[in-house]
Amino acid sequence: MEEFRNDAYENAKIYKEQTKKWHDKLIVRKELKPGQQVLLFNSLLKLFPGKLKSRWSGPFSVETVYTHGAIELKCSDGRTFKVNGQRVKPYYGNEVRHLDNINLDGST
Repeated sequence: MEEFRNDAYENAKIYKEQTKKWHDKLIVRKELKPGQQVLLFNSLLKLFPGKLKSRWSGPFSVETVYTHGAIELKCSDGRTFKVNGQRVKPYYGNEVRHLDNINLDGST
């Protein structure tokens, strides 16, 4: 009976290690700097959201980036709060992106 218990323990340990490796592989690291503008994902908007209502709020300014993945954000009214770094994405609203023109007819 003890042998079955040890085998089950080892199998559970191997499964947890593989699951953690798979989960960590899916996490995308974001390079955010203090002063950068970001949008915050609103995870509370789940029950009957409007079709055109965005789940992203902001923009907010990054105050501090911590080593463990937390980010301190600053509102436009001056309040600061901490959030998980996975809930934010960079905001490019103030920047103008230049796109190259591509001719579909083959001429240059």
